Amino acid sequence: MADETSSVPVIAVTAAVGAVVLLLILLCGIGRKEQKKEEQEQSEEPKKTEKTNDKGSRKAKVSLKGKKAAHPAFTHQWLAGTLKGHGSPILAFDFSPNGKYILTCAEDRSLMMWSVKEFLQKEHKFIRGSVELDHATQLAFSPDSRAVVAVWAMLIIRIFRLGKKEDGSSVTIQGAMDFPQHHNVEIISIGIASNGKFIMTCHRDTTIIIYNLKGEVLSRIDTHQMSNSFGAVSPCGRFVGSSGFTPDVKVWEVLFDKSGGFKEVKRAYELKGHGAGVHSFSFSNDSSRMASVSKDGTWKFWDTDVRYEFDQDPKLLYTGKLSHPSLHLITLSPDARSVALAGDQSISICSTVSGKEEEFFENVHADTISQIGFDVSSKYLLSAGDKHAQVFHNVTGYRATIADLEQKEKKANTVAMMERIRNQIKDARSSLSVILGTTNGHAESK
Repeated sequence: MADETSSVPVIAVTAAVGAVVLLLILLCGIGRKEQKKEEQEQSEEPKKTEKTNDKGSRKAKVSLKGKKAAHPAFTHQWLAGTLKGHGSPILAFDFSPNGKYILTCAEDRSLMMWSVKEFLQKEHKFIRGSVELDHATQLAFSPDSRAVVAVWAMLIIRIFRLGKKEDGSSVTIQGAMDFPQHHNVEIISIGIASNGKFIMTCHRDTTIIIYNLKGEVLSRIDTHQMSNSFGAVSPCGRFVGSSGFTPDVKVWEVLFDKSGGFKEVKRAYELKGHGAGVHSFSFSNDSSRMASVSKDGTWKFWDTDVRYEFDQDPKLLYTGKLSHPSLHLITLSPDARSVALAGDQSISICSTVSGKEEEFFENVHADTISQIGFDVSSKYLLSAGDKHAQVFHNVTGYRATIADLEQKEKKANTVAMMERIRNQIKDARSSLSVILGTTNGHAESK
């Protein structure tokens, strides 16, 4: 009995010790699991961070890749200024006949009028005219500079009136009327005769239409050029011309009777000599000179002061080789002393006196150049290709003027004439000195 009594505490003690040991083992096991879990979580955190950073970097790379690199601002000694204001690419522009303004149109459905006398200022003010539904693709000032004819949706001809507010503070641009649509093929060029007697539209096919100012069709011309590439009204208001797939430029005279009534459109002359289709052409102010550029890689300068009614043909004065194959736009200065060509983002400036290229500008615009043109004084060259218009000093024109006047000075018959020519040479050299500086060696004619 004593033995049984003494064995009970032993069993109890053993059981208690075993329970304590099992509890310790369980606690140790739980501790190890928590430690492993904690270590595993710590080791996984850098991986998550790496993945997050990797995704972030990939997003950054995608955003950088998708973002278009900003076009570097164009700078050049000949650059007079940059017209800024449009929110979309400029499609066309035109200088007013009175030489005071330039009007631009862009894809942002706006017309903007700028003052030529402010070209040399740092800030360029403009008057904005907003248009609903669509944007203009072509522009032409009326002879009195009080209205503009524009092409909308590439088919609709619309007249805009330029007026002044009642207080005379600024000019307004308002749509006045639309012409009835007489052709359903895209209009690629438009022009108004300087005498105010007709408006011309040149279409993508082989059609040229002559309208009166009320929108009535006076004549239709089939150019027989397979497709037109360009059309224009001469600054003198007598001629219309077209170029296209064929290697020539065709010119017609628009005739009116003594009372001002429309008479007929008659073939005048052709510019023949290119070896391939002609991209575009340009008249001088008095229409006695023309310039053309072709797919054959050349540009040509012509004497068109001929008796075409007696079958006299224009005379080729010079053939120049294009310095870049993309050059397809051409414009002749009103005084016919300089010519500019453009294509892609580049511009070439040539002298018609020497026939040589004097300057070549690259990366002038962020997008393809849509139009180039000289102002009526031949002092400035304007180019449009993106949201901005670049204004250049016509340095080539100044140099050509000096060279031309120097030749005239030698032939002067009187002292008064010689003195007048010398003063003109002095003024031209002074203008060059201001533009280029007197110490860079460029003020003199090349």
